[in-house]
Amino acid sequence: MSGICVALVSGGIDSPVAVARMLVKGWKVYPLHASQEEITGSAAEQKTIALLRHLLESEGPVGDAARANMSRELVVVPVAEKLALFTKKWNHSEYFIHMKRLFNAIATLRGNEVDATHVLTGENLGQVSSQTLGNLGGVEIATPLLPLRPLLAFDKVTIMTMARRLGTLGISEGPEICDALGPSKPTTVANKEWLESSEDRVGGLQSIAEDCFSKLKIVQL
Repeated sequence: MSGICVALVSGGIDSPVAVARMLVKGWKVYPLHASQEEITGSAAEQKTIALLRHLLESEGPVGDAARANMSRELVVVPVAEKLALFTKKWNHSEYFIHMKRLFNAIATLRGNEVDATHVLTGENLGQVSSQTLGNLGGVEIATPLLPLRPLLAFDKVTIMTMARRLGTLGISEGPEICDALGPSKPTTVANKEWLESSEDRVGGLQSIAEDCFSKLKIVQL
């Protein structure tokens, strides 16, 4: 099976491994980075660029697939201002779920431009609070794009081994700062009605995603 997907690439260890796995299977990949630069600085964006360029410059099947199937345009969408909406007392424990739902809603907008059918992530079950079974379900319903999670059943050690073989581990390693606004005790079981009510209270998920997407920039890889 192959098709067209929007890939959410964070600059961490998991997402470039997921991208590489789908590239060699023949998927057309359009990378997208949700930038929190206003809060975390530019390191995550710079790592994302370096990781994707590494795949494009690699030798062997991965490099060949990247050059054939990956878009040379990285879409960078600023999200920090909108993520701050989910730090209120009444919605903060669901912060990470709202964050991933926003990323998926933004991926939908990009997907509409490139006729994508799927959204690709590096998620693997249970690694962090937003990746419990219940929360993954709460996230994926935020987009009509079908989920591609090629790392879902792998543990972190295995993924790090894959990244080392790809040559991406050294680029990705470093402190994870995407949780800068996150709660100390995040929700692990999503409630659809509560999530939607909370998002409507701050303007609606679709409206928030569209506002973020209107401020995108393109980085040429």
